[in-house]
Amino acid sequence: MRRLHAIVHGRVQGVGFRYYTQHEALKWDLTGWVKNNDDGTVELEVQGTDERIQMFMDKMHQGTPFAKVTKIETEYIAPILNEKTFRIIY
Repeated sequence: MRRLHAIVHGRVQGVGFRYYTQHEALKWDLTGWVKNNDDGTVELEVQGTDERIQMFMDKMHQGTPFAKVTKIETEYIAPILNEKTFRIIY
């Protein structure tokens, strides 16, 4: 079990990116959260197996049809035990 922290840069706010992120995370049975940052980036943490995180991150690089992802900064962090779902933080 691994946990990845990521900051997504580009046109990623106002284009359904958080909902897309949640949909993809739940599809891959991952837990964590996603939120918009004041600087226009989207921040997320995702937890699961390496293989599922990689599939999820491939989708994050793609983005929604209206998004334009230019860069994703990532780092692995300590997993959170007993996390149950993937949520959008408002």
